[in-house]
Amino acid sequence: MFEALLSLVTDSSLSTPLVLAVIALATIVTNRMTRLVIRRVIRRLARRSLLANRPGTPPTGLWRARSSRVDGENGETSEQRRRQRVDAAARMVSHLAALLTWIVAVIVTFHVLDVDPAFFLSSAGFIGAGLAIGGQHKVNDYLTGLSVHFEDRYGVGDEIVVDVGWAEPVRGFVDHVGLFSTRLRDPRSTLHFPNHALTSVRNLSQEAAASTLRLRVPASSDAGDAAASLRGLAGTDGLTDVVFVGDLEGYQSVTGEVEVDVVTSRALDARERERLIERAERELFDNADR
Repeated sequence: MFEALLSLVTDSSLSTPLVLAVIALATIVTNRMTRLVIRRVIRRLARRSLLANRPGTPPTGLWRARSSRVDGENGETSEQRRRQRVDAAARMVSHLAALLTWIVAVIVTFHVLDVDPAFFLSSAGFIGAGLAIGGQHKVNDYLTGLSVHFEDRYGVGDEIVVDVGWAEPVRGFVDHVGLFSTRLRDPRSTLHFPNHALTSVRNLSQEAAASTLRLRVPASSDAGDAAASLRGLAGTDGLTDVVFVGDLEGYQSVTGEVEVDVVTSRALDARERERLIERAERELFDNADR
């Protein structure tokens, strides 16, 4: 489309105001078409990532729910939250594409008006420096907000506690996650923070994942030895995402086995559970043979 604009620029039969009007109209149409394409592409990719999972296994795609909610949301609510994240990410990517489109349109406009962009920027260097400094923070806010949706750190309706450097941590409900800022509500007021300020967040609406593991143990070992083995295995090769965020509890001796309740940073899939149990049992029996 911009190739057609360049051909219009070189056509001397058209007046300059008409060319500028065509540039503005083409930019608007391009932005709307790009927004529709990006939204459909991201939705389709998100749908494919979920359909690629095997039946009966936890979702492993980019758009999966990283942690279950404390209130025990059902499948319909979880799907609604996932769609909110997908639409929000699509909207942010669309705004970035629109910004790039308008930059190209401005360059074409400079060419139509026979204005040298380099001369224009150099003559207003202090303005360019100010825009660069302000833009650096905006880019940081934008990327932080995008990662919030990708990583499912928090979403609309979640109750979070965040340390923003005030006397006390801020506690409130997420009301909106925008391009550059996040809006929180507490019992007294509405709070607005740039996205990069919400780096250390405690999400009270996301519960830690609890799993019960049954391990075979040698006669000389007990549940305490099993717990120690599990602690040592978390974070090793193949289990780098398995991190215990709480003490191991619920030791219950069974005939030749023990049941150990563990709390992890996220739910363990079937493969991770098998790998964790296999390695823990191997270590327990190796230590008993020594």
